[in-house]
Amino acid sequence: MPLIRRLPKRGFNNAAFHRNYAIVNLNDLNEFKAGTTVNEQVLRESKLVRGDFYGIKILGDGEVKHALKIEADKISESAKAKIEKAGGTITMRDRAAEKPAAVAENVGQAAKGDEAKPKTRSKPKAAAKKKTSRK
Repeated sequence: MPLIRRLPKRGFNNAAFHRNYAIVNLNDLNEFKAGTTVNEQVLRESKLVRGDFYGIKILGDGEVKHALKIEADKISESAKAKIEKAGGTITMRDRAAEKPAAVAENVGQAAKGDEAKPKTRSKPKAAAKKKTSRK
C-alpha cells in the first residue's frame, strides 16, 4: 500500500492566516507623560512590545491617569471608555494605506491593463468530427 494512504489524514489548519496582535494594557501606558502620542514605534522604544506581530491591541486592564493620544489597530470597549474619560484621544490605524509601493503600482497597472493587454495566440480549431449513427 502506498505511504500516502497509510499516513493519518489531518484537517485544514488556518494558522498561516492568523493575525497576532501585541497586547498592551492601560496600566502600561501610565509611564508616558501627558499628551504623548503612543504608537507602535514608541511602544517598541520603551520595550512594552517586542517581536513580530500584525498590530497593536489596547486592553482596558487598569486605569489611565492622564490624557494620551493613542494610535492602535484594535482597542477594547472598556479601554476606549477609560481613555476618553481621562481626556485622551484614540486614532485607529488604517492598514490598507500602509501597503508597499510596489503592490500599489501593480494595482494601478492592472487598472490600465485594458490598454496594454499582451497578445495571446489563439489555439488551432480542431477539425469537426462527422457523427456517425450506430445501428
